[in-house]
Amino acid sequence: MMRNILVLGAGKSTSYLLDYFLEKTTVENLHITIGDINPDAIPGKIKNHASCTVRQLDIFKDVERKKAIAASDIVVSMLPARFHIKVAEDCIASKKHLVTASYVSDEIKALDNAAKENGLVFMNEIGLDPGIDHMSAMQIIDQIRDEGGKMLLFESFTGGLVAPESDTNLWNYKFTWNPRNVVVAGQGGTAKFLQEGTYKYIPYHKLFRRTEFFDIEGYGRFEGYANRDSLNYREAYGLQNVLTLYRGTMRRVGFSKAWNMFVQLGMTDDSYTIENSKGMSYREFVNLFLPYSPTDSVELKLRHYLKIDQDDIMWEKLLELNIFDAHKTIALQNATPAQILQAILEDSWTLREDDKDMIVMYHKFGYELKGKKVQIDANMVVLGENRTHTAMAKTVGLPVAIAALMILNKKITTPGVQIPITKEVYVPILKELKNYGITFKEYEVPYLGYNPDSVAS
Repeated sequence: MMRNILVLGAGKSTSYLLDYFLEKTTVENLHITIGDINPDAIPGKIKNHASCTVRQLDIFKDVERKKAIAASDIVVSMLPARFHIKVAEDCIASKKHLVTASYVSDEIKALDNAAKENGLVFMNEIGLDPGIDHMSAMQIIDQIRDEGGKMLLFESFTGGLVAPESDTNLWNYKFTWNPRNVVVAGQGGTAKFLQEGTYKYIPYHKLFRRTEFFDIEGYGRFEGYANRDSLNYREAYGLQNVLTLYRGTMRRVGFSKAWNMFVQLGMTDDSYTIENSKGMSYREFVNLFLPYSPTDSVELKLRHYLKIDQDDIMWEKLLELNIFDAHKTIALQNATPAQILQAILEDSWTLREDDKDMIVMYHKFGYELKGKKVQIDANMVVLGENRTHTAMAKTVGLPVAIAALMILNKKITTPGVQIPITKEVYVPILKELKNYGITFKEYEVPYLGYNPDSVAS
């Protein structure tokens, strides 16, 4: 009997997801229905596949949406997170399983009892971060506990970066995911984590000057800055008694110090709009944030304001972005500073057709076993193929696709709203991901605990 998988949304993160499903259509007896607001953007090899139906679907048209969900056996929602609730409610009504890569919202969480009563698996946070980070961390944490070890420390960092061969700018960075998320990262609250039993807090204006450094064999040195709330998963991971818990975002060394210039200028602010921004030159935009002077140039004022010298690499990084160009203009009307900065950065940081991206994930586990303190470092590096088949799309899309098929095949059966932290979920998915080159290397190293010498002031 033919089984129908409904995929809602076919954006940048779905290239590997759709490939995976279509490769399995014959052996698994699948038909894939893709509903997207803009089906013309879907590649011809997908649209023309014999086991695939592509249709225009507006998520706000209730009748069409409900009908499509009712006709499926399982729903994969790759829509923006705020739209998942409409889909989830329809899945409850039509008794369909649901898979998303997004964080569990309070609205989705409220459907837990209904999902359980109907025997439905509502799997969330099954992408990269969140997703692979959960599964890879819990696999090692559970192994430590099974051996009788007591967890003392857990740190985790993930970065969407540019591959070494495509690293062609002074920032060692290009956009591999939603640029807006990069520009507004860290805003909306103070970063909070646990260090040697003490709660620590980093306000936004200091976030990018408090970085931890680490080396990945074969790929060099990286830095990480703290996520907004490192303690979100303390209970889910069973780490209530751990002494150090720190989760962060990874970049190449030097990025955070340079990014901090935009933070100090106020260019990352997304809380107000700039009137008459359309047509404004990049140079005029920069000058908005600098003191008035009848004689000093914009360049000189900025160097004085940020206290950087003309021969400083920070200055070279700014020049590389053409932010002082008097001829390049902003196309956005009444935009926020963050929106304008994003547009300027996209000029320089957009992946070219043959560029490759790189995903790096790093975990540090500290534990006590039979009176001895032990540390395990684990890391994963995944390289993309091109601008379409990116490492980001691979590491987000494949876990989603694998989970959906395993739910459909009744290999994952525990009902309810959940994230992938149980052995029933992470063991088979991590095993399948290995077939696609998504693996972790583990190293036992001397126990260092949380190393304050590795943190910039």
